Amino acid sequence: MLKVGIIGASGYTGGELLRFLQNHPQVEIVAVTSRQYHETPIKKIHPHLRDSDLVFKDIAASAMDADLIFTATPHGASMKLVPEILETGTRVIDLSGDYRFDDVKTYEKWYGFSHENPQEAVYGLPELYREEIKKANLVANPGCFPTGALMATLPLAKEKIVENVIIDSKTGVSGAGITPTSVTHYPNCSDNVTPYAIINHRHMPEIEQELSKISPVKVSFTPHLVPVIRGILSTVHTFLTEEISSSELELIYQKYFQKEPFVRILEEGEIPALSAVRGSNYAHVGSFQIDQHGRAVIISAIDNLVKGASGQAVHNMNLMCGFDEKESLDIYGMHP
Repeated sequence: MLKVGIIGASGYTGGELLRFLQNHPQVEIVAVTSRQYHETPIKKIHPHLRDSDLVFKDIAASAMDADLIFTATPHGASMKLVPEILETGTRVIDLSGDYRFDDVKTYEKWYGFSHENPQEAVYGLPELYREEIKKANLVANPGCFPTGALMATLPLAKEKIVENVIIDSKTGVSGAGITPTSVTHYPNCSDNVTPYAIINHRHMPEIEQELSKISPVKVSFTPHLVPVIRGILSTVHTFLTEEISSSELELIYQKYFQKEPFVRILEEGEIPALSAVRGSNYAHVGSFQIDQHGRAVIISAIDNLVKGASGQAVHNMNLMCGFDEKESLDIYGMHP
């Protein structure tokens, strides 16, 4: 039985980790931490977990006696915790952005923190780094926007038929986290579509980093907040460097993802729907349409809290520990 701890388990990603891990037959959750909710039963904060007898504790990682720890902490906080955990021999999956970048200077530029403790980490996208994840002691769980965007662009980079991509992503309000703000206040975000960080979102260099390892690709990215709770719909626009048909484009994606358990390629012209992936670890990729000017449009849909965060983290745990990689995750979305 794998002993697992979660640091920072009171947020949305912590709740999703608990939802999947409590149903995992090979996992024992030994500790869930929260400074704010010390000694509070988790069902008081995560009301969907009514049958759990777990209680939040404000304890150090060294007191957990865990084989693997998830750090679901804010950006800038994980770097203070991860090195100490690794020194004990415990493996780590970090859900923050602290270890996603190959170049520390890129992280410092886009996140605004001086990185105190750089560590060698594997970027936790199973569709790219499955074998490396299996052997890793530290996995940097990808960002939610990069996960959706990469599902829609990786095959293009592999085939080297793209030089520039424009990614337009729509995200649900849960992506902003559990703490309400003026932007996420219901009257402000309902009946509205709000673009933000229009040319300088910190997930843009993360997308470009991973695509550029395959083929030189320039990425332009703009996110929008939309009045839904969960989900990211990413629309990719690009002019391909080779003339191919929509059917041929679809075949490229089918071939690339044919062995991936959590990616579903939709038929040509079929559009992914957020409700179809809500609550699941699946990514749906579709459209594959090319207009009269040669512009190709590919669309992906993921649940930002699952495939874009906690579900992918559990997928990484399964790979690291030699479990069936679909264990506890093989559930469909909640449409309608």
